[in-house]
Amino acid sequence: MSILITSETRFIVQGITGREAVNLTRENLDYGAKIVGGVTPGRAGRDVYGVPVFDCVRDVVQKHGPVQGSIVSVPPRFTRDAVFEAIENGIKLIVIVTENIPRRQVAQMVELATMRGVRIIGPNCLGIISPGEAKMGGIGGPAANTRQAYRKGNIGIMSRSGGMTTEIASTLTAAGLGQSTAVSIGGDAIIGSTYAELMPLFEADPETHAIAIYSEPGGRMEGQLAEWLTGNKSRLPVVAFMAGRFMDDMKGMRFGHAGTIVEGKQDTTAEKIARMQAAGISVAERIEEIPELIRQRLN
Repeated sequence: MSILITSETRFIVQGITGREAVNLTRENLDYGAKIVGGVTPGRAGRDVYGVPVFDCVRDVVQKHGPVQGSIVSVPPRFTRDAVFEAIENGIKLIVIVTENIPRRQVAQMVELATMRGVRIIGPNCLGIISPGEAKMGGIGGPAANTRQAYRKGNIGIMSRSGGMTTEIASTLTAAGLGQSTAVSIGGDAIIGSTYAELMPLFEADPETHAIAIYSEPGGRMEGQLAEWLTGNKSRLPVVAFMAGRFMDDMKGMRFGHAGTIVEGKQDTTAEKIARMQAAGISVAERIEEIPELIRQRLN
């Protein structure tokens, strides 16, 4: 099993003729993804690596029937409309790779998705991969690199950084620990699916035996995860790596992602680490410690 996507997941790419989307399309097809169509208004009749282009999502659905997912890779000023269009046409999983979307618009997208029972991953993310099944987004890069970094197994991954999602997977793979599903959740302050919101999916997956997390300063997601683990008595051991510990002593320093905004003591790395450890999460000092900590917890 896996969460969110399988080898049978059929999805589209909105903004498919853009430079980044063209690369995403090729990488996903090379990994075996079932991309049934792409959308760029005014470009209907063209194709991208054999994927037909349509003017709107409705035309794709009418042509190919129900579609489970969409990768949204359009300029920030058009992202909200693209996501609304996907939701209104029955798509239940939306991966938003676009960054620099105004927060108010992200909040509106997340609110509508919640009302319609739609799962959003991102924005500002690299997507999802279930090794040996499918990937949806730019996670892992070219297919050859993806196959090298990711191996099918029993460890789930969640990460605010797209690049560090693959770094953790590569470290696990080198240690002989494969992955069930890895999710790049996005680095913005407002995102569609947090650690705590994804945990029930991993919890319900019998092939996931443990979770590895990459986290950063700022935001409340680690606190929410700690509360979820405590309140739900999770069966899954969780190992986390907290980046940016130096930021607690470096006031005014920016970490990189839009979501790394430290508004108070509870957003600092020290406080986050303390809360996670109190909830039973093992916190690694270095990325390369994660495999051994997971093995200790599994034993």
